[in-house]
Amino acid sequence: MIEEAGRLAVADVGDVASLRTVPPDPSAVLVLAHGAGAGMRHPFMQALAEGLAARRIATVRYQFPYADRGSRRPDPPPVLMATVEAAVADAALRFPSIPLFAGGKSMGGRMSSQAASRGLPIQGLVFFGFPLHPAGRPATTRAAHLQRVIVPMLFLQGGRDKLADLGLLKPVVDRLGSRATMEVFPEADHGFHVLKRSGLTDHQLLEGLAGSAAGWISRVAAPDSAA
Repeated sequence: MIEEAGRLAVADVGDVASLRTVPPDPSAVLVLAHGAGAGMRHPFMQALAEGLAARRIATVRYQFPYADRGSRRPDPPPVLMATVEAAVADAALRFPSIPLFAGGKSMGGRMSSQAASRGLPIQGLVFFGFPLHPAGRPATTRAAHLQRVIVPMLFLQGGRDKLADLGLLKPVVDRLGSRATMEVFPEADHGFHVLKRSGLTDHQLLEGLAGSAAGWISRVAAPDSAA
């Protein structure tokens, strides 16, 4: 596995930091966006990239412009989506011969899906905690654009996630039909932390996330070879 740091040009914005984690013989690449409160080098993002690389999935992480500037206030959605689109375009050039996926943690996944609803050229989307609504304000309006996404989607959700009431999210996923798959990790919160009494560690849960994501990506990328 190698890690390559670089800069990514975003139209009308400038350039932002990026980081590629590449196993020796990648079977697919996931363009992986960070959440609202932490950048691409957050321990969760780093561990996830390493876990996916161990399963032959390369990742391309990148900073949204606000995070690259050191700000905590997210950019407007058009800027966030433009950054997703730039990262996917760059990954397509760097990895021209392997299947390309996108997604991310929380806000990063949602912005990736909004870009996908406008025709992002990818084979599928992976959500590590889709943020269906703000904490304490259950609603489904944030998911309306998913009906316009035509590629397969994987929702990896924590059972204790306060930003995604499963009673609301499950019907959303059901309405997406065969395009959507959801796996719930009952012990996890929105940050995929677990309680000590669960008998699991955060590391074990993250390994489960990486395994689920890699397995799904492999099946979508090469359905004829899936057992």
